[in-house]
Amino acid sequence: MIEIRAAKAEDSDLIVDFQLKMAYETEKINLDPDTLKQGVKAVFGQSNKGRYFIAEMDGEACASLMITYEWSDWRNRNIWWIQSVYVKPEARRRGIYAAMYAHIQTLVTADPSVGGIRLYVDKTNTPAQHTYSKMGMNGDHYQVFEWMKDF
Repeated sequence: MIEIRAAKAEDSDLIVDFQLKMAYETEKINLDPDTLKQGVKAVFGQSNKGRYFIAEMDGEACASLMITYEWSDWRNRNIWWIQSVYVKPEARRRGIYAAMYAHIQTLVTADPSVGGIRLYVDKTNTPAQHTYSKMGMNGDHYQVFEWMKDF
């Protein structure tokens, strides 16, 4: 059985571990663990930055994701961005992300201050793109451009 819950500060080490693995697996980036720990801690310390969710299967944490917020003047509502998704390899293809997405979608549907859900995905991550399409999301409207300072 899959259960989705709001993450707690006590989950910080787990989230850091998941994010280190996800960054390397998806983009071959070795994140600085100390910077990442501070970043995760900041989310728990300042709720306006975002929030984490944990998926548990049979009582064991197997996935996490983070929600961040974007203000949309067009919609006069916040848009929730799904970020930092990680599912343990042995738990993949078992409906865990689908359960997490359904949970987030239920929260968004119930909250009139939220206008929708967005996420970004690496162009080469076709398995994730397929999964997101199956959830009813599409990548038809926008392309994300970025400039990032070096780590």
